[in-house]
Amino acid sequence: MSADTQLGEVDESAFSGLAQRHRRELHVHCYRMLGSFEDAEDTVQETFLRAWRRRETFAGRSTFRAWLYRIATNACLDLLAKRRPEPATGGEVLWLQPYPDRLLDELAAGDADEPEAVAVARETIELVYLVAVQHLAPRPRAVLILRDVLGWPARDVAELLGDSVNSVNSALQRARAGMREHLPAERQDWTGGEEDAGSRELVRRYTAASVATDIPTLTTLLRDDVRCSMPPTPGLQVGRDAVVNDWVEGGFGDMTGLRAVPTAVNRQPAIAFYHWREREGAYLPLTIDVLRITGGAITEITTFHGDQFPRLGLPERLPAHDTE
Repeated sequence: MSADTQLGEVDESAFSGLAQRHRRELHVHCYRMLGSFEDAEDTVQETFLRAWRRRETFAGRSTFRAWLYRIATNACLDLLAKRRPEPATGGEVLWLQPYPDRLLDELAAGDADEPEAVAVARETIELVYLVAVQHLAPRPRAVLILRDVLGWPARDVAELLGDSVNSVNSALQRARAGMREHLPAERQDWTGGEEDAGSRELVRRYTAASVATDIPTLTTLLRDDVRCSMPPTPGLQVGRDAVVNDWVEGGFGDMTGLRAVPTAVNRQPAIAFYHWREREGAYLPLTIDVLRITGGAITEITTFHGDQFPRLGLPERLPAHDTE
């Protein structure tokens, strides 16, 4: 949108068309800020409502896209102040939800040089990064995302937050220090990189062993310092022994009737598990395991409940005859 465009002269339908072009990237931005897919949905709706009501304040000093980002960021900060006065602690985020790759692909399919594609091109959508971000206080979190993910100049971030450039730079340094406390020690541990044949084979072996509830085989696939969580259920298991003991005590080894469907969320391999239900005569959603793989071993398993299946585009059930 050009600087001389007068939004006050645009009708609601035309305005909606302009705003909807940026829906997915704004949703990803709000998701990074909030860690919750559902909260991000609500916040994008609130962003568009605020933008429509304040359309006459758009003076063309920035792009329409940047103007929407300002509104979305403030909407996120307002929600965080109302719902979550304190950031996450202890390495787990109970409100964390997965983000399906099929929706991220809506942005990544564009020109790699376009800002919309850059917003998801960096490895800042993986769950380990999202968890680390959620441990930051809201304003430093906003500064980090705007500066390091979106590449905004410090003066623009300062204007958005009503702070000085010095204050923004100071907040950024604190935020980066906070991230280092919660991210793996080596950058390559969390940036992912190209999926290789070894990783695909590891996912295949993990899937087969899980369906067979073969705990001894699963144990061999885990790194010594593996971490396992299941938001929104409290509890973070750290270390191979702790993870395996949790599986044993939870009765996983005694389960039967599992099926698996491969998928991908947050640019990570994931496996959706279904459990046979005799009454329904079908396999119904159980859980989704999202894996982080480092150096040929599984370093993190984040498990989500079956209520996440619909937004991930997964089948509601698998029929009995659909067997291998």
